[in-house]
Amino acid sequence: MRKVRVLIVDDSALIRRMLTDILSSDPGIEVVGTAMDPHIARQKIKDLDPDVITLDVEMPKMDGISFLQKLMRLRPMPVVMISSLTQKGAEITLDALSLGAIDFIGKPKLDVASTLTDYTDEIIEKVKNAATVKVRARPSRDEENKQSEASTGLKSMDNDSKYSATVVLQRPTFDNKKIKTTEKIIAIGASTGGTEAIKQILEKLPPDTPGTLITQHIPPVFSKSFADRVNKSSPMTVVEATDGQLIIPGHAYVAPGNKHLLLVRDGARYRCKLNDGPPVNRHKPSVDVLFRSVAANAGANAIGIILTGMGADGAIGLDEIKQAGSKTIAQDEKTSIVWGMPGEAVKRGAAQHVLPLENISGKILALIKNSTD
Repeated sequence: MRKVRVLIVDDSALIRRMLTDILSSDPGIEVVGTAMDPHIARQKIKDLDPDVITLDVEMPKMDGISFLQKLMRLRPMPVVMISSLTQKGAEITLDALSLGAIDFIGKPKLDVASTLTDYTDEIIEKVKNAATVKVRARPSRDEENKQSEASTGLKSMDNDSKYSATVVLQRPTFDNKKIKTTEKIIAIGASTGGTEAIKQILEKLPPDTPGTLITQHIPPVFSKSFADRVNKSSPMTVVEATDGQLIIPGHAYVAPGNKHLLLVRDGARYRCKLNDGPPVNRHKPSVDVLFRSVAANAGANAIGIILTGMGADGAIGLDEIKQAGSKTIAQDEKTSIVWGMPGEAVKRGAAQHVLPLENISGKILALIKNSTD
C-alpha cells in the first residue's frame, strides 16, 4: 500500500524534528520533507508533491493563514494545521478551517518537547484521515463572502471506544407518556468538518427556531471561540452551554470542550446539564451522550442531526432518537468532509433523511412545521 507522503511546515526546528519522528513511526506515513517557512514550503510542494501538509499557524515571512489561502486557490490539497492551545490559536485555527484546512492538532504552549508526543496517536490519525479527503479549489475570501460558500472542518478520532454512553447515562426506555411538554428540541452532532457545517446550518435557521443543542468534537479553549463565531452569523443566539442553563427557543447551546452536554427535563422545561464523566467513543464531549439524553427526555419532540465526522460517535444515539419517535437526519456522503459518523448512522438505519448539507436547514424547518400543523 502506498504511504501517505507528508510535508511538515513549521518555523520551529524542534517541532519539525518531533513531528518527523512521530509521523515516521507509522509504517503508513513517509515524511518527504520539512520547511521552516511558507516560501520554502512553496518550492518543496512543487518538488516533492506531498499528499498532506502540516502547517503551523504562526510563522515568519508569511503567516500560515495567508499561505493557506493562497494554497487553496492555486493548488488545493489536504492541510492539517498545527495550532497552539490558546485563545488566539483558537481564533486563527477556526479561520483556517473556514478557508479549507481539513483538521488541526493542538500544540501545547508550554513544555512542547515533553508533551507533544502525548498526541502521537491523534497526530498520525489526523494526517492519515486528511489524506483521504478530496480537496476542492477555494475562492478568495472576498469571493467566498459574496457567494456564502461553506468549507471544511475540525476534529476527529476513530471509533475504537473504550466506553459507551452507558458510563454516563443508561439507555432510555422510550416511555413518551412521561414527557410533560411538546416543546421541540434540535440536537446536532459533528466532528471533522463540523464547525463549518454547523455554521452553515444555523445561518439559515430563523430566530424562533426551537432550542438547539450541539456537540462538536473540540478542545476546551476552542468551544467558546466556536460558539462566538457562529453567533455572529446566525439569526439565533449561539452560546457555550453552562450547567443548569434553561433551554429556550431561538438559542443554540454548544457543548464545552472536555464536558459532555446532556438534555434534562425540569417539569415542563428543558435544561442543559454538563457531565464530567469518562470519554465515550474516545470523545468528550460525545455525540452519543447528547443524543441518548435527548431520546430519554424529549421523546418524540426532537430532531436529531448527525453531520460530517470520522468514526462512529453518534450513530447509536441517533438510532435511539429515532426509536423514541423523533425525526432524524444525516448529512450525505458527497457533502461530508468525512462520511464516518453519518455513514455509520445510515448503515444502522438510524437516519430517516440523508441530505446534502445545503438542504438540511430547509428539512429542519419543514419537520418543525409538519409537527406543529
